[in-house]
Amino acid sequence: MTEKAVRKLRKELNSGTVALVLLSVLDAAEEALYGYEIARRLGGEDGEGLPVKQGALYPVLRSLEAQGFLDSSVEPSVSGPPRKYYSITDEGGEVLDAWKAEWTRTRDFVDKWLEGTSG
Repeated sequence: MTEKAVRKLRKELNSGTVALVLLSVLDAAEEALYGYEIARRLGGEDGEGLPVKQGALYPVLRSLEAQGFLDSSVEPSVSGPPRKYYSITDEGGEVLDAWKAEWTRTRDFVDKWLEGTSG
């Protein structure tokens, strides 16, 4: 039962944080990135990155693009099918700043309760 509850919480937490992290990765990038590059950066050097499957990133990327927070372009690839490259828009940067502030506020609130210092 505990494992099921942990999976449910992980899914709920990931649904909101993936978009924030994707915007952050693209904001920090010096050039447009394609999906696998983004996933590799999220995996980190030790492979202990965001606990989400690579395939789950693409629907979020498409959603962020549809909202105007990302631009994309399709480029040919020498090693396979064409790749879709993503970059953050000005509006995406503004949203990222607002989401960062909200994340910090939420994180601080949760940490206060988890650490038992509610008052």
